[in-house]
Amino acid sequence: MLFLELALIRWTGSNIVHLSYFTNFVLLGSFLGIGLGFLRVGRTTRPPYYSPITLAVLVVVVLLFPVTVDRRTEGVLYWTSLTTTGPPPWLILPVVFAAAAIVLMGPAELVGRCFPALERLEAYRYDLVGSLTGIGLFTALSFLGAPPVVWGTVAALAYTVLLWPRTTPGRLALAVPALVVVGALAAETLTAGALWSPYYKVTHDHFDWHGVPITDIQVNGIPHQQAVPAGRRLEWERQYALPYERAGGRRPDDVLVVGAGSGTDVAIALLKGAGHVDAVEIDPSLRELGGIYHPDRPYDDPRVTTVVTDGRAFLERTTGKYDLILFALPDSLTLVSGASSLRLESYLFTRQAMEAAREHLKPGGVFSMYNYYRERWLVDRLAATAQAAFGHRPCVDVVSQAGQQAVITVGLTAEAQSCGEAWAGASAATPPPAEDDRPFLYLRDRTVPWVYLVTLGLILAVSLLAVRAVAGPYRRMRPYADLFLLGVAFLLLETRSVTGFALLFGTTWVVNAVVFAGVLLAVLAAVEVTRRFRTPPLPVMYGVLLGGLALAWLVPASWLLGLPPAPRALVAVTVAFLPIFAANVVFARRFADSADGTTAFGANLLGAMVGGCLEYLALVVGYQALLVVAGALYLGAFALLPGDARSPGAVRAR
Repeated sequence: MLFLELALIRWTGSNIVHLSYFTNFVLLGSFLGIGLGFLRVGRTTRPPYYSPITLAVLVVVVLLFPVTVDRRTEGVLYWTSLTTTGPPPWLILPVVFAAAAIVLMGPAELVGRCFPALERLEAYRYDLVGSLTGIGLFTALSFLGAPPVVWGTVAALAYTVLLWPRTTPGRLALAVPALVVVGALAAETLTAGALWSPYYKVTHDHFDWHGVPITDIQVNGIPHQQAVPAGRRLEWERQYALPYERAGGRRPDDVLVVGAGSGTDVAIALLKGAGHVDAVEIDPSLRELGGIYHPDRPYDDPRVTTVVTDGRAFLERTTGKYDLILFALPDSLTLVSGASSLRLESYLFTRQAMEAAREHLKPGGVFSMYNYYRERWLVDRLAATAQAAFGHRPCVDVVSQAGQQAVITVGLTAEAQSCGEAWAGASAATPPPAEDDRPFLYLRDRTVPWVYLVTLGLILAVSLLAVRAVAGPYRRMRPYADLFLLGVAFLLLETRSVTGFALLFGTTWVVNAVVFAGVLLAVLAAVEVTRRFRTPPLPVMYGVLLGGLALAWLVPASWLLGLPPAPRALVAVTVAFLPIFAANVVFARRFADSADGTTAFGANLLGAMVGGCLEYLALVVGYQALLVVAGALYLGAFALLPGDARSPGAVRAR
């Protein structure tokens, strides 16, 4: 189940670009499907052939009707205007959501059928071990850069092992979808010529423009970068020269380029006389293409040191000092994971990030950033953020009104910068600087945009109808209302962990995978402790849980960032996983004594889906406040706890 969920999130997002920004959409469909699969247990004994059949149909539909995104909508978490091709979002997104639910419902139904045959926590234990295996396998394939045909082959083999029937019609119902999935994904792999990085499907084209060799790079079907000779890029676009001009024309000896990509910004720094360049790029495939195809070969230069990591994480751990720090068009075009609204570069544009950059400037050093910002208020917001971090007004050059192409440059001191026209300052309508707790640069107002509200409302409405149609009357789940709320709260805890570790250690896929695996290990540890030892009564465990939430609230991220890496990791793990462990001891004890294990587990999973919707509250209140929301939900779960479960006697070891 977890392997399928991760594969669907990655693959659909690479072909339907709306899902590069709404990966949560596939996650919610997956949770709905898993919950429905458990609720179906006992209502049918037929093998769930509908799952591989739906997967095959989804793969064919997505490959036949890929979508590029229209990112002109106000208030959402992306920007830069492009046109849309393919089916409209109101058509393709419901198809993907429903298909994800149906695909995941099949294996969930198989898992659910095992639960009545085993002791509750024994079954849950196997489920968690399987989840860890799924995330481990998908992480290994991501590390190897395996294309989706490999993912599809793994899924087809798993379906074959789980569902292989004795009858010829059944074998056809299984074999044909498996062949369709593997064949379609193989055709995509062979024709696209793509590199599958841990973040994107990366494609590239090569051509000469009036004798100038150019490599166009697209990610997930969107034009992203160009590898162009440094001299020509300086002739064509003034934004690349302005950081050096605003630094007073001084030759920068040490330069840091965050968002080095295919290497053009690094090549320009070398052309401007840099003695050493640290080139930081989060995506290994973009770095690989730059090393192979950039005509200036900047990554072969001995003056260049390449680091494949998150830019903010590099700033927090490096001891280097620089004459010039460049944020070179950092626009990730994707979210960190399916469990948050955080983009890969979100923590680069906060006030705290610019303060971190300031700390790594030499005397007389300069910080600069450039991009196409689409709206003037975005330019002013970033300029105001630089002013707040450095204590004086930056230089602001709007190079082109089309797309608000702008360069923002600020010296360590006002004397270190050499501006053209003075920046007038931010208007009263300009939003305040983004902060680490609420790092949503492109969200103008403290609100949940209407497009998210409508989408989430439709998801919940469809989910209510689906639960009623598949599982029967809602009264089946009424005794497990507390488990439902435990699921809602736990998803918020997981989101808070993912975003917290992304800030502390980087938004890389490795950190993301380790955090998800860590969450599952904490859950498994809670189950093992509950099985093997006498645990305190549930009221006591609820007290430990709320205490863990209070501790996580009281320990600020700014303090953790000030610690060396090893103690930071130790404290962060303790603070983040204490409430997760306690929450799952509560769940394990309550689940172990439930009368209907599959219904109880299904209710908990459906709660997690609702928690995925509530995650968008962070757009309004910030990620730290999700701990308060989770605490309120846990108090609600305690209030709904059945009277016999409040008994002070500890359950026997299982």
